Amino acid sequence: MKKIFLNLILLIMAVALTNCSKDSYIEEPEDTGAEEETKPYVPAPLVEGRAVIAYVTYYGSGLPDPKIITHINYAFAELYVKDGKYNGFKLQGTQSRFNKVVDLKKKNPKLKILLSFTNGVANSDNAPGEGFSVLSASAEMRKAFAEDCLKFCKEKGIDGIDIDWEYPGLGWSSQACDPLNDTKNHVLLMKQLRETLGDKYLLTYAGYVTNKRAEGKGYKYMDIAALDPIVDYVNIMTYDFDAGSKPHNGMQASHAYWDISRTYNAYRAAGATPSKLVLGIPFYGRISFSSSPGAWTYKKIITLGPEYSIDNWDDTAKVPYVIYKGAKYCYYDNPRSIAYKADWALDRDFFGLFYWENDQDDAQYTLRRAVWDGVMGY
Repeated sequence: MKKIFLNLILLIMAVALTNCSKDSYIEEPEDTGAEEETKPYVPAPLVEGRAVIAYVTYYGSGLPDPKIITHINYAFAELYVKDGKYNGFKLQGTQSRFNKVVDLKKKNPKLKILLSFTNGVANSDNAPGEGFSVLSASAEMRKAFAEDCLKFCKEKGIDGIDIDWEYPGLGWSSQACDPLNDTKNHVLLMKQLRETLGDKYLLTYAGYVTNKRAEGKGYKYMDIAALDPIVDYVNIMTYDFDAGSKPHNGMQASHAYWDISRTYNAYRAAGATPSKLVLGIPFYGRISFSSSPGAWTYKKIITLGPEYSIDNWDDTAKVPYVIYKGAKYCYYDNPRSIAYKADWALDRDFFGLFYWENDQDDAQYTLRRAVWDGVMGY
């Protein structure tokens, strides 16, 4: 019984961990733009070979400043797989929203834009059920999908594909799951994408916080070693480690389910190339995985009333937290923690930082600027 209970708890945590989807955030009205500042912001100069990557969602309305990012992942596109047949893919959200993102390349010709694929379903003309697990099990469907991705990149003038399968071997959100084969089929899918896209286009994936793990006679999560030579880099979702009074984004937090130090050790032990690693920064605080509010965006946190105390510092986790009614309420990131994480990552030869997600920052671009200056000012 103890073993069953432990497995249940681990499954709940695995489902909740690092889920890059529209969450139960408390949102403020959309920003109309940065407020006038008394002192103009002067960004750190671009350093070639370093990355600042923004996830920009289909359901958001704001756009990042193209001068302080190097890459955008448009989130998301979704697969159409039914009755064992691949029927193409479609963008989530409107075409005009996607076009506005792509148009940012006009302001920054060096900007790289990738289309990020979720294993979830949001479009009204689609239904959950099969997704990446079924598609990746077929060589024919893998090839057809890869060819569609290449065609899309050429037609839209974008720079690559990001695969956000959360997670091989772990079924949730009503999607199919095959623990015996998903992890190896994920590798086969990425190999096919690399072969089809060639070296002209970028290929990346959203990475779990540890290596593949045995699941019965198969595995769950990603095979870090097998993927390393295939992809250009991996965006490691270093957040949602825990919730509430425990850091969901801590550098070191032995009392939390996981932390960034353990993530790094897992990737290095699996043989990952440090220069292909990108550290994830959440622009929200995680309160709960099961109740509302589940999370607060940064722009919400900084407007909390006097009953809340913000910017309290955890010197072990190296992140701030909110106090409510005398107790730790949620952990988040601010410019101080971002600067620390950027130094830490670049000390270890990381490619850079990414953030989830653009619209959760405040009107002054406080966190977006902190990420840029942390990476480029290193």
